[in-house]
Amino acid sequence: MRKLIILFLFLGYTTLYAEKIQTIKYDGLLYMSPMLAGEVTNIQEGDTLDLAKLDKAILALYGQGYFKDVYATFDAGTLTFHFTEKPRVASIEIKGYGTEQEKETLYTQMGIKKGDTFDDQKLEKAKNILKTVLEYQGYYGTVVETEITPVSSDGAYAITLNVNRGDNIIITKATYEGREKLKIRDIQSLSANKKRDFMGWMWGLNDGKLHLNELEYDSLRIQDVYMRHGFLDAHISSPFLNANFSTYTASLYYKILEGTQYKVSGIEIDIDNEVVPIDKLLKVVKVKKNDIFNIENLRTDTQILKREIADKGYAFAVVKPDLDKDEADGSVKVIYHIQVGDKVHISDVIISGNTRTSDRIIRREILLAPGDQYSLSKVNNSENALRRLGFFDNVKIEERRVSADSMDLLVNVQEGRTGQLQFGLGYGSYGGLMINGSVSERNLFGTGQSGSIYANISTGTGASYTNSAGIRNSGQQFSGNISLSNPRIFDSRYSTSANLYANYYVNYQYVEQSGGFGFTAGRLLTNTLRVSLGYDINAIKTFNFSSPLYEMYYSSKTQTFDGGKLQGMWNRDYHIPITSSITPSISFDNTDDYYFPKNGIIASAYAQFNGIGGNVRNTKLYAKFAGYYHLKNLIGLDLIARYKAQGGYIFRYSPQDFLAINNTFYMGGVTTIRGFQSGSVSPRDPYGLWVGGDGLFTNSVELSYGLLEAAKMRISAYFDYGFITYKGLLHYPKVADFKNYGVPGHGKEQLEWRAATGVALEWVSPIGPIVLVFPIKVFNKQAGDYTSNFEFTMGTRF
Repeated sequence: MRKLIILFLFLGYTTLYAEKIQTIKYDGLLYMSPMLAGEVTNIQEGDTLDLAKLDKAILALYGQGYFKDVYATFDAGTLTFHFTEKPRVASIEIKGYGTEQEKETLYTQMGIKKGDTFDDQKLEKAKNILKTVLEYQGYYGTVVETEITPVSSDGAYAITLNVNRGDNIIITKATYEGREKLKIRDIQSLSANKKRDFMGWMWGLNDGKLHLNELEYDSLRIQDVYMRHGFLDAHISSPFLNANFSTYTASLYYKILEGTQYKVSGIEIDIDNEVVPIDKLLKVVKVKKNDIFNIENLRTDTQILKREIADKGYAFAVVKPDLDKDEADGSVKVIYHIQVGDKVHISDVIISGNTRTSDRIIRREILLAPGDQYSLSKVNNSENALRRLGFFDNVKIEERRVSADSMDLLVNVQEGRTGQLQFGLGYGSYGGLMINGSVSERNLFGTGQSGSIYANISTGTGASYTNSAGIRNSGQQFSGNISLSNPRIFDSRYSTSANLYANYYVNYQYVEQSGGFGFTAGRLLTNTLRVSLGYDINAIKTFNFSSPLYEMYYSSKTQTFDGGKLQGMWNRDYHIPITSSITPSISFDNTDDYYFPKNGIIASAYAQFNGIGGNVRNTKLYAKFAGYYHLKNLIGLDLIARYKAQGGYIFRYSPQDFLAINNTFYMGGVTTIRGFQSGSVSPRDPYGLWVGGDGLFTNSVELSYGLLEAAKMRISAYFDYGFITYKGLLHYPKVADFKNYGVPGHGKEQLEWRAATGVALEWVSPIGPIVLVFPIKVFNKQAGDYTSNFEFTMGTRF
């Protein structure tokens, strides 16, 4: 900075000191307004020039941090401030490291951003922060180089930080001196830093990478492991890390004093107001007499006891556990001190964050209202109920204490995507030009109602095929469906739904025309249990079969086989099946999320009674089950265990009853046995026609791991197994084996099973949930089975 230089050309000091400032100018000022500069200098036109005040003004301007140089000149009553401004940061970019989300976090941490004044010290600080972050993530020896490019004549720079990420330091040795009673794997179970396993690069094994930011907490984690095994006096030293930066290896050392392993000698509950019988409280606690003491059970008991008391309305109950140790015999008495407090009622329920969904739609799912007695279980169940709607990306119910005996519930939701618009256009060698589209919305206009419209058209202008019966089918298709449902009529516990559908389908095995209408009414018995009763009527005309057996079965005409004649097996007066049915059903869902349940059960069952009018008589039973359990509390990984099963069977009222080909069971595809094409696992008649089975059972075991929680992306490994059963004369290998030409159903029950294993990528994308399935191996593949190496589905729960 240059100080003010005033040349006394022909005036003496006294004369100059008395001069007035007539005009003030600012030369080179770009990023600060003259008005603001005037406020900083506190010098105005008309003031008498004061050298001390002027010097102070220059220092104040320089102290703003925007300028490399500030000086002033005075000439003929004009005071001019001259500025050389620091360059600006036009842009800053990190290359060579991190996702966009990680970069956004780094930009906020580095202390330099677009629009800031450029400063070498700021840039050096940003580089050091970037290196430190990478070190915390286990990368050492990182080099960050900068590129500074002028982008304008006024001194703006584009800054690029090129990251040459360092290597991971691998822990090759871990020593736990003093360890005797616990296995090393147990000791390391909670630690972030542990020795690399053999073939540690494999999923599920320890890779041995050093996580420096977690190292200071590992002693506490190891101590926690000991306390879970009853070693209440265990002492773990701070870790000693010996790192070799030439080989990028390290060794860890801990000093351990294990002490005595304690057993539980007794359990006592000390409560100041016995709102729940002590005997009942003793039954629900996880700490048990004569067991090895486990600190994790003690923590769980604190929450269990609080819930038991809070469910009686005592929201502010406090549970304080205490331990009475007897070191002589290695026993510990567990004492729970409970302060009940006052009974609490709900003062108000305040809802926020719902920009589309009506308040009443949210409020009807909340099990507590103003004036109700508080219940912790009802708060948790209400939160889960809102998640199960599938309307919101995030749900949180918080409690705000109003007084000693009242509280507000703060319900905060974040609206999610509930509608889907899909459109497809393609051309196939068989179906020709194919157009399909659908519009669906689970939360119509924020009312909680759902509706969908679907249409699929294939022109059939591609290559046509002549089936084994000599009939040429072209691949045309038209199908459409309109549905509307209201899960809570007038916000009551009653529900209704209706759908209208039609289909015309020409494939190489048969032609099908169908249409129908269905209506269902239901009632919510509890927050998780619903019953319903539906009615459906439809008509199906199927003809031009590739199999003469089925052409005869659907026809009243006389058919010729192997030189003999057979009359149509079904009623000779008509060959268009009309199905009229009622369907009672029951469903249960207590899961904690709509798309990605971590805990809970989804189960449903129905019985479809066909024969309430119409000319098709049979009963179809079907049930499905899905159970979820989050293993994070057990093993520390974001791993969800899933078990899914489904099964059904069709009972004919008599051997002569007709069974439509589209009402039977088929396996294959993402909902049954992945790795086999959808619906392709089916019994076949002697002419190769897929006829379906009368019984089905499939189940799958899955482990789903969270890849990116923020992006709602997971990867799962699965094993599927299922079988299909069938009987009846239509499955006999030869027509000559028919024992009674007019009566189907004399076959012996048969069974076919399939199994498969693979992995799937699960993602709740911006356009809806997507599952990408990659089958690895299929089992019991039979001749003629259609398998797949990749499957895709959209719009399903996981």
